Amino acid sequence: MPIHLLPPPAVSVPAQAAPGVDPRDTYGPAMDEEPVTARFAGLRLVHAAIRRDLARLPNALRLLQPDEEDKGEALLRHWTFMTAMLTCHHEQQDTRIWPIVRRFAPELRLLLNWLEADHHNLDHSFTRVTTLVRIASRDTGSAWPVAYAMEDLAARLETHLRIEERQLLPRMDRVVPDTSRLGGLAELLDLLRSADGPGTADALAWLLDGVAPELVERLLAECDDDVARNWPHWQATYQRCTAPLWGPTGGTADSGRGSLAE
Repeated sequence: MPIHLLPPPAVSVPAQAAPGVDPRDTYGPAMDEEPVTARFAGLRLVHAAIRRDLARLPNALRLLQPDEEDKGEALLRHWTFMTAMLTCHHEQQDTRIWPIVRRFAPELRLLLNWLEADHHNLDHSFTRVTTLVRIASRDTGSAWPVAYAMEDLAARLETHLRIEERQLLPRMDRVVPDTSRLGGLAELLDLLRSADGPGTADALAWLLDGVAPELVERLLAECDDDVARNWPHWQATYQRCTAPLWGPTGGTADSGRGSLAE
């Protein structure tokens, strides 16, 4: 699958908690407010990447010119890739993560039921907008209203992401053992391999581009040797593919903010 994706912003390290204060005693910050842990990296990376893309795609579509057919096709492929990653992310949550959380945190079952139902609603919304993006990628006259539709969908999704990050991840941090792969990057890559969706190379480059090198090394350590061995080639290929679409730097550093922290 061709990739025309966007790099996430660089990772920053948050301030340490005050002595004697357990940061898990609160609901915790949202992804765009510098999370205090890199646990559940698979979930957090997807959230950050989708926020980043939904912040940049509308303006990229507005700037599309009638003679830029190749760029229009690239934007459509990028949108299609992003929606495929979101679908896999929802499948990971609904089939692998939520059942475990229901077992060990039964008080969250109503919230989990709502999140699962909202996943289906969001998937349908993204499918509808995909039809509009397909039209706008070929007819720049419709680019502006479609860009507004993207922004409306981004606002709708943001509510969902914040609920997961503020109400669910802190509770998962308490009930999931530190050694568990649940919600991690390796588990996400396993799911992608078994699903008829984005390839490992495309997904990993999309998730990790722009992440600080020291954190990339930590995340790759969760993966198998084949992934770590091929990462430099995947990264270089990604950069060559994205440069014509987004420019060599992938846009401004602070757009679509969202990151992991150590």
